[in-house]
Amino acid sequence: MRQQWVHGDKARIHDRAVIIFCGRPERERAAPRAVLTPCGLTRPPGGKGVRCGPMSNKLLNSAAKSAVVTGAGSGIGRAVALALTDAGWSVALAGRRPEPLAETAALAGEHARVITVPADVSRPDDVTALFSSVRECFGRLDLLFNNAGAFGPRSVPVEDLSVADWHSVVDVNVTGAFLCAQAAYRLMKDQDPQGGRIINNGSVSAHAPRPHSVAYTTTKHAMTGLTKSLSLDGRPYRIACGQIDIGNAATDMTEQMRTGILQANGELAVEPVMAAADVARTVLHMAELPLEANVQFATVLATAMPYVGRG
Repeated sequence: MRQQWVHGDKARIHDRAVIIFCGRPERERAAPRAVLTPCGLTRPPGGKGVRCGPMSNKLLNSAAKSAVVTGAGSGIGRAVALALTDAGWSVALAGRRPEPLAETAALAGEHARVITVPADVSRPDDVTALFSSVRECFGRLDLLFNNAGAFGPRSVPVEDLSVADWHSVVDVNVTGAFLCAQAAYRLMKDQDPQGGRIINNGSVSAHAPRPHSVAYTTTKHAMTGLTKSLSLDGRPYRIACGQIDIGNAATDMTEQMRTGILQANGELAVEPVMAAADVARTVLHMAELPLEANVQFATVLATAMPYVGRG
């Protein structure tokens, strides 16, 4: 039996619950009493987050390791979430929209241990609710895959990029990654046995930019600093942190690669892509290492992409 509970921020879905049971979504209005899902998860009246009943505790708090995957509704996040559930992990699927999360959960199969948690990682309250749900449903956290990200407007020169567009990228890619890492760090530090792993989704843009990508490239360089700081500060608590830098995985974000994208010399060129599942296998390998070992940085890219020759 798949066990899932969806909650979200009050601005979007405070007034309803989305319950998925064996792949069949059912919407119901939240009543002024606790809402009980078919698998025993309950929400307090008027509250956000999850309170797990005895049934869900018994089934979810198993020997399986638990993970949070942000941006799990599509692309790399979905591929990593499916790789983890296939390997027996319990996974909290986080993202801004409940419908794509429900699709990921359905793809995971009937026996996957999954909760779906709509959350905007740039909002501190959403992040708090996300990790509270994880603590109550899984009992602990072994992995955060810090994956949610935004590219921002494409083909906009630096002199024309608006401050609002700059903030929209920085708020998700940097602030959101920090908020999730901070919440994960707190859980991992306090749980018994202590420790866990954080894997940040960087990018080959953390090494070499594309034209007209100042906001995205800046945030991915910042992600490298976040990775290094978390790695150092986590040592006393058995918290390992690594980063995977990805180039041209086949996702919605890279769809333009198939038709032609601006190169450093001003030309447009079609670039090769690789399957997101190829990235997911690398993340799974990093995730399943003992905490005494860590992949600090890994680069996974389409073999023939022009990354090495950028500029």
